[in-house]
Amino acid sequence: MGRDEQWATWTCKIGWPVIGIFPPGTDGSHVNGVDRSKNRKLIITADDFGLLNLYRNPVAEGNKALSYRAHSEHVVRAIFDQKDTHVFSVGGFDKAVMQWKVAK
Repeated sequence: MGRDEQWATWTCKIGWPVIGIFPPGTDGSHVNGVDRSKNRKLIITADDFGLLNLYRNPVAEGNKALSYRAHSEHVVRAIFDQKDTHVFSVGGFDKAVMQWKVAK
């Protein structure tokens, strides 16, 4: 298994496609969830800072995210729907499920 391995999905926060999701100086424990879009163009992460972070796939070190805040505290998970038209996120403290439209 190497960097060019093609997986049907990607939900792991460790690996070649997501090597740049961690800000410098962090240990990686603040990232709670990762999902790659079905068309393999985008990656979304959920973190302890209450943010959803949207990246182009793959995420190289130094890549900047589009970050969105709506939950009161940490975001437990974020996933793309089957058509890549929406992202669903779940808040930890607020226990809210939010739906986000993916703009083209």
